[in-house]
Amino acid sequence: MRTLETLLLLANLLAMLVLALPLRGAMRWLRLAAPTALPVAVAQVAAQGPRWQMVPAYVLAALFFLVWLLNTSSAGAPAARKAPHRFAAAAGIGMGLLGLVVSIALPLVLPVFRFAPPGGPYAIGTLRYHWVDTGRREIFAASAQARRELVVQVWYPAKAGASSPLAPYLPDASALALAQARLHHLPEFSFGYLKYVTTNARVGIPVSDAEPSYPVLLFLEGLTGYRQMNNFQVEQLVSRGYVVVAIDQPYASAAVVFPDGRQVAGLSKQQLEPLIQHSLAPAAPAPTLHGRSYPDSVIAYFARDATFVLDQLGEVNRADPNGILATRLDLQRAGAFGVSLGGIVVGEACRLEPRLRACLVMDAPMPFDVVQAGLRQPSMWITRDAATMQQEGWSQVDIDQHQTTMRSVFDGLPGDGYFVRVRGMFHANLMDIPYFSPLMSWLGVTGPIDAQRAHAIVNAYSEAFFDRHLRGRAASLLDAPASPYPEVLFESRRP
Repeated sequence: MRTLETLLLLANLLAMLVLALPLRGAMRWLRLAAPTALPVAVAQVAAQGPRWQMVPAYVLAALFFLVWLLNTSSAGAPAARKAPHRFAAAAGIGMGLLGLVVSIALPLVLPVFRFAPPGGPYAIGTLRYHWVDTGRREIFAASAQARRELVVQVWYPAKAGASSPLAPYLPDASALALAQARLHHLPEFSFGYLKYVTTNARVGIPVSDAEPSYPVLLFLEGLTGYRQMNNFQVEQLVSRGYVVVAIDQPYASAAVVFPDGRQVAGLSKQQLEPLIQHSLAPAAPAPTLHGRSYPDSVIAYFARDATFVLDQLGEVNRADPNGILATRLDLQRAGAFGVSLGGIVVGEACRLEPRLRACLVMDAPMPFDVVQAGLRQPSMWITRDAATMQQEGWSQVDIDQHQTTMRSVFDGLPGDGYFVRVRGMFHANLMDIPYFSPLMSWLGVTGPIDAQRAHAIVNAYSEAFFDRHLRGRAASLLDAPASPYPEVLFESRRP
């Protein structure tokens, strides 16, 4: 909760006390504290912006001011006129207490949260790019002339001490909040508060000079997600010396906002799921969407976004239009990671793209082509055991598809591979979702594992994997099943 919001809740509590309690003699001056909640509310809205979770607090501040004003204006009236009916007074106090409880609970269960500071030595800078693949049609657009357009966000190791303000979590928060609400059948205002969340990154600050260049990791988002959805993991990797490039994939993302203001609304899970399944287990007839047939693998189409982005990063490395990243991207040490749909796409991208030299798949089945052909690169899977998936409520068909396809590719690796299953970790634990509310575990969205513990495990294994296979560093965590994380079921393959 933000400072002024906390101050407003305290001011409302004080106003309630001084208006409800009988103050006599020298203590009567405390009633002057009652009207202060309203100016605090005005200051909070002006300085930080309103959010719907604070509406009960705003209403209370106004009501307490009115009650104080009425009490003040009737101070000279006869006692008989001033004495309220006991029932009315009790009811007013009861309603005030209920309002206080609600006004305190809402911003606590849906807070303007802060991401934990990452543990590495580097500060974090960030930039956005917009690229058009003129040689590739946008297969989901109605017009045959539409080209594939991407928005990517780059996070990079930066010099410490920059004075630039902290970057917002979601630069296009309004559009994304509406899209998320639409796709998940929630009220439009549900995710509006995310526009106030900031990160540990700063926009456009200089790259750190500690190394001449930094290895590059592509991040692929989940279905109906957004490019920042694994900020907890991205910031940790960047703070340890990696450049992370997150790709917003139009029609798979909840919404993509282009620099000129155009928006592409994401397709729902119900619309895309048949096309995704066709890539996982091809079968006739081919799936259709909006009356059009999609016989080819949609996952392979998404995977070619990664190839295009690697090409564009090569251009940035030669001459960055932002004047920041030129010569600082080590594309000879490139890898990829993704979660859910993004993990499926990472598997396919690594099959197609030899420039990706290390592949991390998080909680995703493998496409049919990857199961058949296998992967050449060192690869890691971070997922859950079947019992945890059952506990989360997954169908047996989905559990079998996840477990068998991941296991098949892992068992067929010609080189290094790692299979990391975290007991008690639900799908949402692999993303930023636990930050959204402390109620996520109670509601069954996240698993019984502690949310911070789950993120610590994901970060530890991600960093160890990329350190070993892109930087040639020791990674004792990957050497033996024994680890500081007893909830982890760990397997490895070595050539």
